[in-house]
Amino acid sequence: MIELLQNLIDGLGRGSIYALLALGVAVIFGVMHLLNFAHGELITVGGYAAYAASNQGWSWYVITPLIIVCAVGASLLIERIAFSRVRGASDFTLLLTSFGVHFVVSAIFLLYVSASVKTFSRPRWVTNTYSVGSLNIEVFDTVVIVVTVITLLATTWLLQRTMFGLALRGAAADFDTARLMGVKSDSVIRGAFALSGLLAGIAGVFWLMRSGSTTPSAGIDPMLSGVLAALIGGLGSLRGAVLGGFVLGLAEVLLRSRLPDGIAPLTDGVVFVLIALLFIFRPQGLITVAHAERV
Repeated sequence: MIELLQNLIDGLGRGSIYALLALGVAVIFGVMHLLNFAHGELITVGGYAAYAASNQGWSWYVITPLIIVCAVGASLLIERIAFSRVRGASDFTLLLTSFGVHFVVSAIFLLYVSASVKTFSRPRWVTNTYSVGSLNIEVFDTVVIVVTVITLLATTWLLQRTMFGLALRGAAADFDTARLMGVKSDSVIRGAFALSGLLAGIAGVFWLMRSGSTTPSAGIDPMLSGVLAALIGGLGSLRGAVLGGFVLGLAEVLLRSRLPDGIAPLTDGVVFVLIALLFIFRPQGLITVAHAERV
């Protein structure tokens, strides 16, 4: 029982990061019907910002907001340079554009920085633990879960209680009708990219704290995790994205702890098989979305 509780806490910590990534993916998909495979590059940009700041001796109290600001700025820049040019194009064109952005950003860091792994110092408390009865809980997992809950509550308030949130939800439901009612498409789309970048930046802080390194291809793993979590929950559903993130995190941790030692290294493969089975029997994901119109 103690081991199960330990695994659940670890899974919630991992799933919290996935939930933030998936929520950023879902926000863009809801407005533009775009599955953004360039989402992970926001963490790559944040990683190199953390590396540069760490080399200057900056503390994580400064590096943390720097990562978030860089992620938001990169998200808005990508929208302006790439996606604004193909707005109104087919889904396939948008998808190819997102892949193109992913490869271009990776190539820029590869050519003008380095292909080698860049490491930076991590906060000392990342590896600390504390005891609650027989449980040994990582401080890192606790901080991730608390920050994620606060972020999700703040995002819910933003979407439910502000004019921007009303416009965003209206655009996600039916963009053409929303525009006829006075919603400015440029403002909504840029706001969606800014919100997506903010969520990616918060997730990126914890992702980079745990890894302590970055490479030109560092965005691949978080991008895949975010997209998978969004698919599991149901594309276009913000609640589904959060649920999918927690499900993916718990599945990875529980399978890694329960599988025999000889099979444990194949955890990722087993997870993908289970996800494939989910899509076979429930292709719409855990939460069904009635419709989502593309701009």
